[in-house]
Amino acid sequence: MSLETAIAQTELTEKNKEELIEQFERTVPEKSENKDIGVKHDPIYRTSEWYTGSGQIFPGKDGRSFEVSATYRLTAKVKLIDGVFDPLNPTLAEIYNSRGRCVAVIDETVNELYGGVVRRYFDTNEIPLEMQMIRAWEADKTPETVHRILAFLGKDGCDVSRNEPVLVIGGGVLTDVAGLACSLQHRRTPYVMVPTTVIAAIDAGPSPRTCTNGKQFKNSIGAYHPPVLTLVDRTVFRTLPTGHVRNGMAEIIKMAVTDDKVLFELLEKYGQRLIETHFATTEEDEELGEIADEVIYRELFSYMKHEGTNMFETYQDRPHAYGHTWSPRYEPAAGLMHGHAVSIGMAFGATLATMMGWISAAERDRIIALIRTLDLAVYHPILEDIDLMISGQKNMNRKRGDGGLWAPLPRGGIGNCDYAREVPQELLEAAISEHQALCATFGDGGAGVEMYLRDLGLE
Repeated sequence: MSLETAIAQTELTEKNKEELIEQFERTVPEKSENKDIGVKHDPIYRTSEWYTGSGQIFPGKDGRSFEVSATYRLTAKVKLIDGVFDPLNPTLAEIYNSRGRCVAVIDETVNELYGGVVRRYFDTNEIPLEMQMIRAWEADKTPETVHRILAFLGKDGCDVSRNEPVLVIGGGVLTDVAGLACSLQHRRTPYVMVPTTVIAAIDAGPSPRTCTNGKQFKNSIGAYHPPVLTLVDRTVFRTLPTGHVRNGMAEIIKMAVTDDKVLFELLEKYGQRLIETHFATTEEDEELGEIADEVIYRELFSYMKHEGTNMFETYQDRPHAYGHTWSPRYEPAAGLMHGHAVSIGMAFGATLATMMGWISAAERDRIIALIRTLDLAVYHPILEDIDLMISGQKNMNRKRGDGGLWAPLPRGGIGNCDYAREVPQELLEAAISEHQALCATFGDGGAGVEMYLRDLGLE
């Protein structure tokens, strides 16, 4: 379109026309030039208060080609909070009052426990609430569930604006599928996360990775779209089954081993008590409550230091993938709970790191001892399926860009890690044999308590 046509098709004041001419001259280069042009967008044209960006365009000398470079900026806040649904707590009301309503997606089980509390909060604050209940078992982590949520958010449902933050209340499965739905709605709809399980609160909730499962490979379909705000309220852990509290502990251990030695020591000292008391929510213990907050905060800070700042996984130095290299393949095959699959991967990784000379046998034993103290699994016969393990490596290699496996493993002591670019089959088989022999010395063979997903009918 020419400048004259642009002006003719727009009803503008003389001042607007002058501004348009100036902008057009600034952004349309002469063919003979080869300078990059930075395009600055006026804030009044922003489509959302939650995101911003900028870019440059590089014209070619031939007048027949150009390149575009753009950056995308967001701010994702994570906050520890007490009593998020206490009607006197203003946090959510301040977000939704100005919007005239709250559109929410809630886990079906969470709705049974807290649905009345959530409704009372919004009723008390005089904010209309439109809420969809979603069953969010691992078996429901499918594209079909994502489409159900999209139907609720879309034109035939609530018709959510791309600047209207959806409220998501639930555990890790709902976090992943609802986050993916929000990433697809208007190509980018913001959402606020209130995680209700340990694994969601300290890992899946604030994570930019939203996803659903593919056939026999966990979390293989997804998008990068973090919540604009994650509100972590550990008081909701009180109603969790103890097995789900334990399940979430695995994700805390991974950051302790790879990034935070102080966190590791806190888990050695207080980990079992935190599980027993559901993070100091089933017993009144002020000191343990302070420890619980410190453990949660340290894990979140460590996790988001690497996950949040590497938003699109453009780099493979990701310590939070410890325990997650082989587990996406064997977890669904064995029907394991996610935390147990990860703890098996961490324990096996510690054995592999010892064989590679990255950590000492004493450090390996200390890692495995912590995992076992918290009743998480360190071994499962599924590891002996070499074809499955090799298949898992191939899948992960593809996922990580075909540049290598980049398996995070502890190196140089607890609280540090490095990345194994390749694990040859001979080394993999030798490490499995070594780990099997080690775990055979345990009376339970390295099994964990409540290892299997109940919704798959396994015991």
